[in-house]
This record gives sequence, structure tokens and C-alpha cells, in this order.
Amino acid sequence: FMKKLTLMVGAFLVSTMSFGQSMDTPMSLEGVLSFNGSSLEWTAPTLRFRYFVNENIAGRVQLGLGDGMGTPASESWTFYENGDGTGATGTAEINRSAWNAQIGGEYHMSATDRLSPYFMLGINFGGGSYSETWTESDGTSYQQGLSAQVDADMSMFGVGVGAGMDFYLVENLYVGLELGLSFNSINTSDVTTTISTTAGGTTT
Repeated sequence: FMKKLTLMVGAFLVSTMSFGQSMDTPMSLEGVLSFNGSSLEWTAPTLRFRYFVNENIAGRVQLGLGDGMGTPASESWTFYENGDGTGATGTAEINRSAWNAQIGGEYHMSATDRLSPYFMLGINFGGGSYSETWTESDGTSYQQGLSAQVDADMSMFGVGVGAGMDFYLVENLYVGLELGLSFNSINTSDVTTTISTTAGGTTT
């Protein structure tokens, strides 16, 4: 069981149909650019759909690949036999395949024809798989003759809160900024571990 706090600064909208404060077009489709505490990156393909029930209330559905918290899809680690970086080496390869979704709502406050500030609340969920491959290592350090394969399924559930604003460049195109916090728990299940050791030329 793991909880991870994520700061997301997001919502550069690359494709949208806006309601323009007049409800003539109550739907929008958005691409998301996010900052996850260390770097600015596209979380593509992450898409967000919004539908305005009225000029103040909107529902939103967001779908994307990854866990939604900026965790890399793959990692590779090399461990050395000696502390000074010499001698034999071992490795650990980590691969993740995940999807994430959010269902929520927004409350938009009255501002100007071009500026629309809002508050949001959303429920986050997702799933995926996780694997580690150790070669001459225990996953954290060099271990001669030890190899392993670890596989697991992942599920994620949490809640996100935030505030943002939409700035309309023209009637049907806007740029948005959203500041939010997501509190998510990631659970692993169906964990299988296969370990092999080699000693004296014999692998078990």
C-alpha cells in the first residue's frame, strides 16, 4: 500500500470548443500539459472532456496513460561489486504499464468575458501492471549469482482538488492554468516472484 502526493500544474488546452460564457457551445476537449514537481512535460495522450450544465457548473472526465503522478514508464539501475564503482555489475530493470482516469466537477465563478476562474473536485482511479527484472542483483545492490523476475498488477484510487482559470484568446480557443493536489493510493496484487541462484555453475 502506498500513498503519493502529487502537485499538478496543468491544462494547456491544445484543442477545444468553449462555451464562451454564453453556453452556445457547452463542451470542450482539452490536451493537458503538467508539472509534477520537477519537470514540465506532456502527459500525452491525456485528454479531458468538459460539459457545462450551466454557466457555473461543469462535469469533467479525464483519461490518460501512466499513473497520473509522473512516475516513469521504465527505469534501469546498475549496481557495482565495489563501492568505488569497480568490479562486476548487476542490473535492475523496472517496467510499468498503467492508465488513469478522473471523474469530477467544476464550479466556475463569474469574472469577465475572457477570464473564467473555477474550483474543481475529482475522483481518481486507474490500473496497470508492474515488473522488475534483476540480474546479478537483489534489486537494490550487486549480488553475485542472484537473478529474479517480479510481476504484479496495480490499482489506483484517490481524490483530487484544485483551482484554476480559463483565459479565452478568441471565442472558441482558450488557455487554462490549474493548480491542484491529488492524494492517491496505489495497491499491488497478484504478485509473483521467480528467483534463481547460480553457484558453482549450477542454476536453481
